[in-house]
Amino acid sequence: MSSHHIVREKQEPALYIHYLGSFDEEYLGQLLEWSPTILVAASEYEKALSLGIKIDVVIGLEDGLQIQENTKFIYAGVENLPTAVKYLISERYPEVNIISTENRFDDLVDFLVDINIVLFTEREKSYAVKSGFSVWKPKGTIFHIDIISYFETSNLKPEDNGDFVVMNDGFVTFSFSTEYLFLSELL
Repeated sequence: MSSHHIVREKQEPALYIHYLGSFDEEYLGQLLEWSPTILVAASEYEKALSLGIKIDVVIGLEDGLQIQENTKFIYAGVENLPTAVKYLISERYPEVNIISTENRFDDLVDFLVDINIVLFTEREKSYAVKSGFSVWKPKGTIFHIDIISYFETSNLKPEDNGDFVVMNDGFVTFSFSTEYLFLSELL
């Protein structure tokens, strides 16, 4: 039995590789599984190519980079996350996965009304949720929560180190009064 999937353009989150470092290749493979649009910081271009990744857009400074045919180059005075996110918003992408060293939304919070953003580091996956967000997680899943306001949750218990642990297999729900709550999970 075979399975056929029809993937429409922009149906899958775009992927922006800002900094690859020693990001797990298995997780990278999962992010690449549905052939998303791939954006890469110019400083990571050669490394991404060496992994056999077909790159759609390179963002950075012109520095004699020999880019693949059919690869778009976007000049940016600085290789930063907002440059890539602004481009994706202008191209009407609804979601982006970003691989970087930072899992903080400080420079990106203003874009969350226009695009869903998931930040990946070598160890964590971070994302913003709205009040009422609910997700099924197995017992023992650990959340890091950037506590910027009072929030209520079900099926989580706080640990002494500031983490929150899922108590039982099942849904975890978050309620709060601010616009977003920022969650991180270990990969």
